Amino acid sequence: MSTVAFLVLALLVVAAALTVVVHPNPVHGACALVATLFLLALLFVGLEAPLVAVLQVIVYAGAIVVLFLFVIMLLNLQVEVRAMAGVVPVAVAVVGVVGLAAGVMTTVRRTTTGPQAAVVAGWGDTRVLAERLFTVHLLSFELTSILLLVAIVGAVALGRRGS
Repeated sequence: MSTVAFLVLALLVVAAALTVVVHPNPVHGACALVATLFLLALLFVGLEAPLVAVLQVIVYAGAIVVLFLFVIMLLNLQVEVRAMAGVVPVAVAVVGVVGLAAGVMTTVRRTTTGPQAAVVAGWGDTRVLAERLFTVHLLSFELTSILLLVAIVGAVALGRRGS
């Protein structure tokens, strides 16, 4: 992936992510989250990781965001009225962003690239990934699915209690 393409995609990802946080309408925020996740999948394609890109779209942009939209619609969230922050919180946020940007730029300048290590045979193979996922990481995989199920049941319970 060329540097220009990477920078354009990175700027689009940051813009979409900021839209998720800043937009007052939760449905529009969830749609901006879909755009963010699709742009991240494009970055994975550029990094020659098509499996991760496909998983990004299927799992996150497909399933997780649908779950978020389901909860938003179930709870009937309205547009949030926000009060403007005072001068002090805005100044602290600006200083924090400038400090973070300075730290990132310093790290990028100091980073040197050396010779790339050879790729091990079988690296990125979906069969190897599936075997590790369903043997070594099976407990983590199942606990994550139970956690999502509990979140859905909790959202339904909270939605019914408010009605």
